[in-house]
Amino acid sequence: MVHEPLDSDPMGIYTRLSAAETDGWKRARVFVEKDVAPVIADYWEQAQYPLHLVRKMGDLDLLRDGVTVAGAPEVSRVAAGLVSMELARGDGSMATVVAVQGGLAMRSIELHGSSEQKERYLPKMASGDLLGAFALTEPTHGSDSVRLESKAVPTDGGWLVSGQKKWIGNGSSGGVTVVWARSVVDEKVKGFVVPQESPGYYAKTMEGKTALRAIHQAHIRLEEVFVPDSAVLPGAQSFRDTSTVLFTTRVGVAWAALGQATACYEAAVHYAQQRYQFGRPLAGSQVVQERLARMTAELAQAQLLVLQAARGEDAGTLSGAQASLAKFTATRAARSIAQNARDLLGGNGILLKHLVARHFSDIEALHTYEGTETIQALIIGRHLTGSSAF
Repeated sequence: MVHEPLDSDPMGIYTRLSAAETDGWKRARVFVEKDVAPVIADYWEQAQYPLHLVRKMGDLDLLRDGVTVAGAPEVSRVAAGLVSMELARGDGSMATVVAVQGGLAMRSIELHGSSEQKERYLPKMASGDLLGAFALTEPTHGSDSVRLESKAVPTDGGWLVSGQKKWIGNGSSGGVTVVWARSVVDEKVKGFVVPQESPGYYAKTMEGKTALRAIHQAHIRLEEVFVPDSAVLPGAQSFRDTSTVLFTTRVGVAWAALGQATACYEAAVHYAQQRYQFGRPLAGSQVVQERLARMTAELAQAQLLVLQAARGEDAGTLSGAQASLAKFTATRAARSIAQNARDLLGGNGILLKHLVARHFSDIEALHTYEGTETIQALIIGRHLTGSSAF
């Protein structure tokens, strides 16, 4: 079946973007069609991490999610979001790579690192020569990560960090991990840049995933890992500082949901035009046209909301509740579109070669990470009522 991208812009919002905003999107589109599409289904099916594609993204300057790096052009949140959207249209794991590498690991260093740390790590991470991970979630602390139990104990010349982390993208792939741990001195959460080859750092790639199979997540055990003072992020002095990193990734996840929704919608349109039943194409059926119209409406709504949220980010006016609303709405829309597309494809909808099955699974992970649907709803509800329910 043909899978070429369509002009999936029901309200014409992309025609009003600037050249600076669409430059990375165009590079990502070529990369997805040339490098990702021909191979990604095999990597996904075999649960293998195509690191050569990560390095290619670095060569194309697609990894940094708008993080400022010396010598590289400034990238707006809209421009970074369009890249995430396009990569997700190709594969959810590839968009997650950027969310982890740029949105979480690099941004932690950008926002809270010293000048020396930025100079040491950010250029290599932007190029893909150094992988980065963000270790916050723990086996017993996901949505309530504010209660993390990993401990940092001061010692001569640095700290000894101990604890466990789970679901850590790139955490077992080589490189550095930004570890968040609670100081025993003041009980405040602090950030530590930990090379993965450090003694006491043990990481196991998680197996048996049904989603995001083309990127590796790790279960990490830290046993008194020594971190010198020079590797402590000076701007990370409390969980509030950790939250500033998470806030910037929320709309990025909404963009990724939009990309995967677009892929499912386009697959459904192609299939309806090419699949014949009862002597005519599916596209000639009223019920199929109604489904496609419904999917188009959901896609347009998500596009408008996510772009508006990114504009707010660029203007510095986006609130936490607005970021949560963007993620909450976009992932719900992606879920709905994927479900409709899967059903429209009938039995073929569960085959990887038709794309929808892979996106259908990946959207479930997207719907959960960077704050579950329930947590996003509670953030929105707190804003609406003035009362916190968590």
